[in-house]
Amino acid sequence: MKKYLSLVTFTHTIFAMPFAFIGFFLAVTTTNYRFEWPKLVMMVLCMVFARNSAMAFNRYLDRDVDAKNPRTQKRDIPSGRISPASALAFTIINCLLFIATTWFINRLCFYLSPVALLVVLGYSATKRFTALCHLILGLGLSLAPIGAYLVVTGAFALTPLFFSFAVLCWVSGFDIIYALQDEDFDRDEQLHSIPAWLGKVNALRLSTFLHVLSAAFVIMPVFFTQVGVLYYIGIVFFCGMLIYQHLLVKPNDLSRVNFAFMTTNGIASVVFAVFFLLDRFVAVHGSAFGIHI
Repeated sequence: MKKYLSLVTFTHTIFAMPFAFIGFFLAVTTTNYRFEWPKLVMMVLCMVFARNSAMAFNRYLDRDVDAKNPRTQKRDIPSGRISPASALAFTIINCLLFIATTWFINRLCFYLSPVALLVVLGYSATKRFTALCHLILGLGLSLAPIGAYLVVTGAFALTPLFFSFAVLCWVSGFDIIYALQDEDFDRDEQLHSIPAWLGKVNALRLSTFLHVLSAAFVIMPVFFTQVGVLYYIGIVFFCGMLIYQHLLVKPNDLSRVNFAFMTTNGIASVVFAVFFLLDRFVAVHGSAFGIHI
């Protein structure tokens, strides 16, 4: 189990999972649908199964590339801790579990499950033919808030899409920053990435632009849903962390890329989600506890 958790870098679940909770409780608190524990559990399971399949397939498909790259040679498949066949089997099992779980949620989630898998699995191949691979990764993670909303309601809505677009731009932006480490390797191996295509300086500019868009999208729900002070605090914190990671990374200094990638963004998503959830709790139950913010 420890090997497979390492294979899928389970700690990176911290990026999309908080936004799945945002989508779920946005639906519970702004529609006529009630909170149901089984739906919450199945939503979490879908997140885990989808991400496990995506990451395992990525490691399986990239095993030869990872073996050549000094930064990734110690990953589980190149190092021999997990065989390619085991990684592929793990991918298939998680795909089947994902689809099976959606069957028990609602028809729309079940019908859309192959589409979701196509996006999250397809990302792994995109680096071989397009520098827009970062946006495809962002698209995969952006399914979390709208997908969680669909778990509750079985219907699309505008507000959760703002959170999905925020995730798309946020993830794409910080993945570009992370890819700065492999700029030379990607060029040598004829792999496509924004840094290999545009260079470090322009890649960071594009990342900044995407993060500005992400900030705009987390602000947009304010105009469509009643929110309180706590949500505004969450916005300020999230935007502050976006700015902070760009202060950490410079074209001529990539020593803090990993900190900017994992720590900064992990904290940003969790804290933002906490303030969102607190804001929704106050909006729905605050009067019962004498809380008015």
